[in-house]
Amino acid sequence: MLGVSFDQLRRVLFLGAHSDDIEIGCGATVLRLVEEHPQVEITWVVLSAEGERRAEAEASARAFLGRHRRRNVIIQDFRGSYFPYQGEALKGFVETLKKVQPDLVFTHYRHDLHQDHRIVNELTWNTFRSQRVLEYEIPKFDGDLGVPNFFVPVKRAHIAAKSRHLLKCFKSQTSKHWFTDELFRALPRIRGMECNSPTRFAEAYYARKLVLG
Repeated sequence: MLGVSFDQLRRVLFLGAHSDDIEIGCGATVLRLVEEHPQVEITWVVLSAEGERRAEAEASARAFLGRHRRRNVIIQDFRGSYFPYQGEALKGFVETLKKVQPDLVFTHYRHDLHQDHRIVNELTWNTFRSQRVLEYEIPKFDGDLGVPNFFVPVKRAHIAAKSRHLLKCFKSQTSKHWFTDELFRALPRIRGMECNSPTRFAEAYYARKLVLG
């Protein structure tokens, strides 16, 4: 359910299965939010950050949230790629996030082909039945990008900073052929074109439920 502008938000919850998911899916939106709305309380949750990925996740959260004071970063160590087999523990943890009482939740796309991402989406909708939910997209080899229906225009500087932070903080991922500056800039440019963004760039989301008040 949607029907609120960013300047009306009090609490926002970002959920990511892995340590770079939030950043890839909505990093520029985060940068815009902390720049324009310092009053918003942000809860940033990473469910799987094992080994060196934990330090990367912590460094990235600091980079993206900057000096934003109203924030809470939560990093868990569920085993990556095995979320379907950890369902009870995962659901138990996500249920504890109800206390955040978010006005808006960012989570994974329902039709994402990564099994961990889909589980996080399912748990989000199980847990947050009365909240506004936006599902973000992550480009990958599987080719599972869809047709989003909700767009957030962002500045070119936000896209540049997003790419810079990703490449600096996630050294363990830079050997992957898709983890590049070109890709991090390309998709927001396409989404910016699709929504006629005044800045030419946008991040896109899937809003499954809309209520006209």
